[in-house]
Amino acid sequence: MKEEIVIAGFGGQGVLSMGKILAYAGLMDDKEVTWMPSYGPEQRGGTANVTVIISDKSISSPVLDTFDTAVVLNQQSLDKFESKVKPGGTLIYDPSGIHRLPERTDIKIVAVDAMTASIELKNSKTYNMILLGALLKLRPVVDTDAVIRGLRKTLPERHHHLIPLNETALQKGMSLV
Repeated sequence: MKEEIVIAGFGGQGVLSMGKILAYAGLMDDKEVTWMPSYGPEQRGGTANVTVIISDKSISSPVLDTFDTAVVLNQQSLDKFESKVKPGGTLIYDPSGIHRLPERTDIKIVAVDAMTASIELKNSKTYNMILLGALLKLRPVVDTDAVIRGLRKTLPERHHHLIPLNETALQKGMSLV
């Protein structure tokens, strides 16, 4: 098993932390992992993306031109990465950040209204975990228990009280697909 994933959107949407949590979950599941962030000098509002590779075998290079799965959270990311999903791959997008729908017919395209779901959970910071839940439902590359263990590693201890909310967000995302 080898899954090559790109997650892309604006800074502040939790793109990089979503990738980091996914990468840690891969480590917790004893997988080989790479995590390669890419972002501009702006922390919030600028574009950001992260490439995560999770594999049962050694990973030769973290640099990719095409992906098995793309999670896109804004129009610029859709414009950039839609064509880079391998035929037969998966494109997950949040329609709240998109004005031109994906057009490919050779990939699986799934809309996940994570923005509305995060409002329902009364916490906008659950946005990225909702999308991660959707991703893991469609492409179960790591176990959700590993994601929770990854959260314990990535979140400062003072924020561990938020882990149950994040677990709820994961389940919400899974239920949306």
